[in-house]
Amino acid sequence: MKRLSFSIILSLLLISPAAFALDGVLPALTVTTTPDGGTQYSVTMQILLLMTAMSFLPAMIIMLTSFTRIIVVLSILRQAIGLQQTPSNQVLIGISMFMTFFIMAPVFDKIYDEAVKPYIAETMDIEQAFNIGKEPIKTFMLAQTRLTDLDTFIEISGYQNIDSPEDVPMSVLIPSFITSELKTAFQIGFMLFVPFLVLDLVVASILMAMGMMMLSPMIVSLPFKIMLFVLVDGWSLVMGTLANSFGI
Repeated sequence: MKRLSFSIILSLLLISPAAFALDGVLPALTVTTTPDGGTQYSVTMQILLLMTAMSFLPAMIIMLTSFTRIIVVLSILRQAIGLQQTPSNQVLIGISMFMTFFIMAPVFDKIYDEAVKPYIAETMDIEQAFNIGKEPIKTFMLAQTRLTDLDTFIEISGYQNIDSPEDVPMSVLIPSFITSELKTAFQIGFMLFVPFLVLDLVVASILMAMGMMMLSPMIVSLPFKIMLFVLVDGWSLVMGTLANSFGI
């Protein structure tokens, strides 16, 4: 009963007339029009918008950056070698995350210099910062997106007045970029898979010629694939190939 009474009193305090402006709008959540025709949000509204955007940050890092291509290639590489759980998923995700920060560093720096820093200095409102900040990431995505994928999603969306790729809205560019990244990742994964597949075929042929058909070729070829990968400095080659595939 005491808890119910406390809840009622707290609710009355929260909805008391003092908590509202004279026009019935919560003053902390206001949107006003500036004399030059722009839109100005209250500080609380800006914080609310930023916190909402932060909830989408993991999906943005995964889908709008180089993360997808890297994690798919590393997963295919692990499968090609024949190691089911080594490196573990946590290690692969960690490698992909730091490789993403390395590849996307110029883009992130440009966003910070042109959008975040002016917004923190209060020389730019949140709407202007958002519009300017999305341009570097849009440029990066356009550079990695195939025109065929872009045309496919433009046709599906029904947009007619698009004269150049730079005019494509983000709602069309994002799925086009993801599709292109998956295609590129599978192409790189195929090139990595072929040498290990050839080694498996050679080992399987030798075992059959020796009459050792009960012995799994995977068990015999696994140490040779690991040794081959280490001798050719495979990790450095894979990481370098992934970085160069983004034009770095």
